[in-house]
Amino acid sequence: MHERSSVAELANSLKSELHRYSPGEKLPSSRALVERYRVSPVTVSRALARLASEGLVVTRPGAGAFRAAARAGTPPPGDTSWQEVTLSADAATELVPRAVDASGVLVTLAAPPPGVIEFNGGYLHPSLQPEQAMAAALARAGRRPGAWGRPPTEGLPELREWFARGIADTCTAAEVLVTAGGQSALTTALRALAPPGAPVLVESPTYPGMLAIARAAGLRPVPVPVDPDGVRPDLLAAAFRATGARVFVCQPLFQNPTGAVLSPARRPEVLRIAREAGAFVVEDDFARRMVHADAGPLPAPLAADDPDGVVVHVCSLTKATSPSLRVGVLAARGPVLERLRAIHVVDTFFVPRPLQEAALELVGSAAWNRHLRSVSTELKTRRDTLTGALRTALPELALPHIPSGGYHLWARLPDGIDEQAVVSAALRAGVAVAPGRPYFSAEAPAAQLRLSFAAVAGPAEITEGVRRLRTACDEALG
Repeated sequence: MHERSSVAELANSLKSELHRYSPGEKLPSSRALVERYRVSPVTVSRALARLASEGLVVTRPGAGAFRAAARAGTPPPGDTSWQEVTLSADAATELVPRAVDASGVLVTLAAPPPGVIEFNGGYLHPSLQPEQAMAAALARAGRRPGAWGRPPTEGLPELREWFARGIADTCTAAEVLVTAGGQSALTTALRALAPPGAPVLVESPTYPGMLAIARAAGLRPVPVPVDPDGVRPDLLAAAFRATGARVFVCQPLFQNPTGAVLSPARRPEVLRIAREAGAFVVEDDFARRMVHADAGPLPAPLAADDPDGVVVHVCSLTKATSPSLRVGVLAARGPVLERLRAIHVVDTFFVPRPLQEAALELVGSAAWNRHLRSVSTELKTRRDTLTGALRTALPELALPHIPSGGYHLWARLPDGIDEQAVVSAALRAGVAVAPGRPYFSAEAPAAQLRLSFAAVAGPAEITEGVRRLRTACDEALG
């Protein structure tokens, strides 16, 4: 059983027995709880900490845990209705209202109910994360001299240098800013490059988190269709002409959600079109470290072919490690770098130094390349398992592109089927899937699902998840 579920179960068991103790009475010792419930001391400590955070117990170092005194009566709720007026008062004067629908992001962040297979996850399953290597790196980092001091606002020089080497031979540490993950980097980039009310060109479909960033900044996402070779240059040029946009956000490698890779012929076209429009290309290189074992050599980032500062490059360690290792970078060339730096500093000051030191320890260890090789092999196995299971059990789902990187498949539902009905039926059947609608900034051309194979426990769970999805589709089809 995973540690997190053990903690929750123990906390619930202890909570159900609290009525046996008077307020202020001592609970059994940690050692007694370890023996009684056959769990580790860490699990006991975390379960007690959870009850303490809920105000149900009080822990006293060296003395133990005690039932907390009864709380005073709950005060009557306040009247927050005034906020509706205040929050909407400015909307009439905004070119683009900043109300944000975060549902497309939350679907990949929220933990599914117990027993539900997670085909909608956005991160590696704990069994795929380099937990031991990260723990060792964090321990070593914490002992470094000055590890808890204030870091340079741009980030540790050694970490910036490591990222720069992975972006391009011509990229230097001076052109790199360390950020709190890719989402933070994208937020900084869009705020720096486009004023509120401006259009921003986005791939269609695209990552819902990026659409949420744009709308929160008061920008107008304008879709540019993607096919198996990436964004279409003819439509990109037309969108620049029609809108006057000065920013295009793209994922050239294993695009989310389609898995497309921008073709060699289109790469220079995209850069040329943006340069002629006087526009920036924000390159979200999120999946480079999630390549599958059969992918072959990867194309370099677009930033490697850009001497003129057209590309603002974003990448991070998060997807390939853990959702809590939120370390990424922005890389740019020219005057825009100073604007990016200023907004980054105002928003976050800096990324905590212990996290940067731990990241540096991790990528410098022998375990790092072993981890990347292991993930590459595992992702290919899971992709093949999911593809095979879908083709056998759900042949009516179209899979237009099988990617060689990333962590999901993009499936098209049969014409006439209700996408949301399938998503709801799937949850009732015990499998969580991501609906396709949030991936489009305008009307969706068809009903689609994004199916992640990274957040599940393994191939057996993938097969069972597809069986449950078959049940859901039968229900939705009536």
